[in-house]
Amino acid sequence: MLDAVDLEGWFADHGRDLPWRRTRDPWSILVSEIMLQQTQVSRVIDRWHRFLDRFPTPAVTAGAPVAAVIDEWSGLGYNRRAVNLHRCAVAVTERFGGTMPATLDELLSLPGVGAYTARAVAVFAFEQDEAVVDTNVARILARTAGRTMTRAEVQRLADECVVGRDPWAWNQAMLDVGAAYCRPDPDCGPCPFSPVCRWHLAGGHDPDPADGSAGVSGRQSRFEGSDRQGRGRLVRALRHGPVADEDLAAVMGWADDTSRAERVAATLVADGLTVHVNGRYLLPS
Repeated sequence: MLDAVDLEGWFADHGRDLPWRRTRDPWSILVSEIMLQQTQVSRVIDRWHRFLDRFPTPAVTAGAPVAAVIDEWSGLGYNRRAVNLHRCAVAVTERFGGTMPATLDELLSLPGVGAYTARAVAVFAFEQDEAVVDTNVARILARTAGRTMTRAEVQRLADECVVGRDPWAWNQAMLDVGAAYCRPDPDCGPCPFSPVCRWHLAGGHDPDPADGSAGVSGRQSRFEGSDRQGRGRLVRALRHGPVADEDLAAVMGWADDTSRAERVAATLVADGLTVHVNGRYLLPS
């Protein structure tokens, strides 16, 4: 069904011109993929260039303090990604001599690198025959198939689509279609899959087959007043210096809830984003 669509041709005419698409350097692509997790493309573009100016290789990143990587990540959110990126750089330096590995199994062995990110590097850096599936791609596949699918079914269908294609262009195009058209509230008119999308051809009525399909994320929980907001406030404060135990709750925005502040701060310690020493919280060295 999807074979009837000239997606590579569509991509040649409509694909986004993104800076990480102009390189095959695996470290640069890994950085872009980790930055793009839960962060808008428009916010990532400038920060990607700036990060790579400071941390151009795994070896340079591994040789820097974790605090420096967290500091450079400021404003991108989900600071755990910065710690994972540093851990990944250390692993590449220690286990692979500073050269990014190329095989899917080796990429999956790196700290903080999951199935999506490993496949993205394999495809976009090494042009291997892998299928990249994010939440939008999973939505495309469920809707075009006209049924809810398990995670294994989604990946299997994605893998079948890549066979005989240019994997780099096909995967980039799928990501672009998902980002532009096959959203929770879809814009089916210009979508290249409209002529073969079973859900669209059936009228696009509820139930949406993407709802409940594995790999399709639901709506994110409210940020205001959340634990995520408190975590972000603490990391932001730590960039300017240590935070004493007695100041923790106020810094995190919960001046009257010390127990919550301590509980959430403990998750930051567990994630490697801060250390607790002698009654003070600090960025890790």
